[in-house]
Order: sequence, then structure tokens, then C-alpha cells
Amino acid sequence: MEYLVSRELNLLYIVLDIIFLFLLGYLVIRKRNYRALLFGLAGGLIYFIVDYGIFYALLQTRVVTGANPALFLLWLSMSYGFTNFLWIWLFLDRDKDLIEWSLLIVLGWFSIALISQSFGSDFAQISISRGTSSYHGAMAVILLIGYLIVIIRNLNSTENNKINILRLLFIGILVQFSWEAVLLISGIRPLGIKPLLINSLLETNLGIPYLYFIHKALRKPKDVA
Repeated sequence: MEYLVSRELNLLYIVLDIIFLFLLGYLVIRKRNYRALLFGLAGGLIYFIVDYGIFYALLQTRVVTGANPALFLLWLSMSYGFTNFLWIWLFLDRDKDLIEWSLLIVLGWFSIALISQSFGSDFAQISISRGTSSYHGAMAVILLIGYLIVIIRNLNSTENNKINILRLLFIGILVQFSWEAVLLISGIRPLGIKPLLINSLLETNLGIPYLYFIHKALRKPKDVA
């Protein structure tokens, strides 16, 4: 199951992405959705702990060329961690503006990738890669436990109290698939269907059952389940 997950991007991508992250954060604050904002920031921190602390420092499967690894992985973690967790919260919250938020996030990812590829040739080039064999098995265990908890809970619940498993799967797969597809289409990630399929099924989806229960615990009493 070992395969290399890699990206090649330039500094223009990072600059544009940081601007987009501030715009996204500003719009969330304007809507006074502070829990979604905090959830997104927590996601960025979690991604950094995993990406830098585990993949880079502990397992040494992450390789960064052309940039300071700590600063680069901090940006990368906040970029996808913030947007992923923010988007997941909005999904779980059944936000009334979910379509607009979803389009904004995907459009931002897609536009930034293509603009940087078209106009970023004079900017510093950065490449990153990581192997997968040392941790995908552990991720699969986390995925299995999370969905087993949901399945067993549903088997012991009445029809009205069951968790919509298909909805959880849809959220978990869609969020990862969206940015994996953008990276592939834009040429930032080399051609290859394996990372797109496996990462979409596994890497964000593994956390969805746990995030569902966290969201349920943090939501306001008047919120809909």
C-alpha cells in the first residue's frame, strides 16, 4: 500500500491562500459564527501537530524542499485544517448558507491553484512529499473504531434517534475529495488516481464520527440534531 503523496507549488500560492484564509475568517466573523471559527482554528492546530509533530518530526515521512519546514507546515496545516474543520462544522450545523460557504471554499482552492500555476513561475518553488505505509494502517484503525461506534449506537437506537451514517460519509469523503481533486487537476499534485481515492476515503473521513459527537456536545440546546 506504500505510495508517495507529493505536491509542487510556489510562493504565490501561499500568499494568495493566506489572503483567502483571512477573507474566509472575516466573513465567518461577520456572520458571528464564532464556534465555527474556533473549530476551524482548532483543526489547524490539530493538523500541525499531526503533520509536523508526527509525520515530519516523529515518523520522518514528510520531506519539505525549498522552505523552512516548521513555518511551511504551519501554513499548510492552518490552510487545510482551518478550511476543512470550518466546512465540516457548517455541514454538521446544517448552516442555512451552506451552499454559499461550500462554493466559496472550493472556488477559493480552485482559483488559487490555477492562478499560482499560471503566474507564479518567478516565485520560489516548494516541493513536499510523504510516504504512507507507516501510518495509513493506524488511520484505518481510527476510521474503523469511529464508524463502529456509530453503527453499534444505531443498532441499539430507535429509528428517530439514529445517526445518518450516509450523511457522515458524504461529508467526510467530499471535503477531502474536493481539495485532492483541485490539487490533481491544477497539476500541483502529480497525476495518479490512488492518492485521490484512498485519501478521500480515509484521511478526513476517519475523524467525522468523532467530530459529529464533539459538535453535538458543543451545539446550543436549541440547535437541531
